[in-house]
Amino acid sequence: MGRSAAFFDLDKTVIAKSSALAFGRPFYRDGLITRRDVVKSAYAQLMFRLGGTDEQSMARTRDYLAELCKGWQVDQVRQIVTETLHELINPYVYAEAAALIEEHQAAGRDIVLVSASGEEIVRPIGELLGITDVIATRMTIEDGRYNGKVEFYAAGPSKAIAVTEMAKERGYDLSESYAYSDSSSDAPLLEVVGHPTAVNPDRGLRRLATENAWPVLEFRHPIPLGRRLRERPAVPVAAAAIGVGVGVAIGIAWYGRHRRARTTRTEAR
Repeated sequence: MGRSAAFFDLDKTVIAKSSALAFGRPFYRDGLITRRDVVKSAYAQLMFRLGGTDEQSMARTRDYLAELCKGWQVDQVRQIVTETLHELINPYVYAEAAALIEEHQAAGRDIVLVSASGEEIVRPIGELLGITDVIATRMTIEDGRYNGKVEFYAAGPSKAIAVTEMAKERGYDLSESYAYSDSSSDAPLLEVVGHPTAVNPDRGLRRLATENAWPVLEFRHPIPLGRRLRERPAVPVAAAAIGVGVGVAIGIAWYGRHRRARTTRTEAR
């Protein structure tokens, strides 16, 4: 038996929001995007989440992202993310996800964040969680600026390909490894490991999980890091997911889940 790892999607799996859209306000404030860009980005994200699992939809999202970022200074993006990370991301990390990550680390598994968001966003979020390994979208850079081309788009089958390549390089036994995601677009990622789990699944993924008898988990408690460290909440579903692979199947509609998530965030502020 080789080494094993746990691969986590980011948005709506580890954090209760879109990591890319979370930085819309500071990007707008610093002149990187316009109000129209904010609206278009939110709409593109919504369309992707509702039905962006086919290659054409993912290609449109990729091309829009590349065009939006064209000309941005990479150092400016990194600075904005660093300065606003604790305000925009820290309060929205699911306590259940943090506990699950700690369970895997205690079991000696490497943790890898796998996200379609840009590496300049994903890597600092990983560091916030104590995770150094990430697979994320990479833009092509020329003279310190994004040139409007995508070097690697970490979405759909590309996630599974990148995970497989990492496993070969590091000697991971994928049959003994774990993967977690909320989106049906990540079906290839989940299928490549021996222990796939659907977290806050969309309708497509919930159906796929049922068909394949995959565990299903519902994460509902975004809690800031400092509070998590003080309270150290017990999260039984995390132990269940790792210890016996038993999912908790809860029939919940997509809209109802997101409405409750918004309510939870409002009360937490």
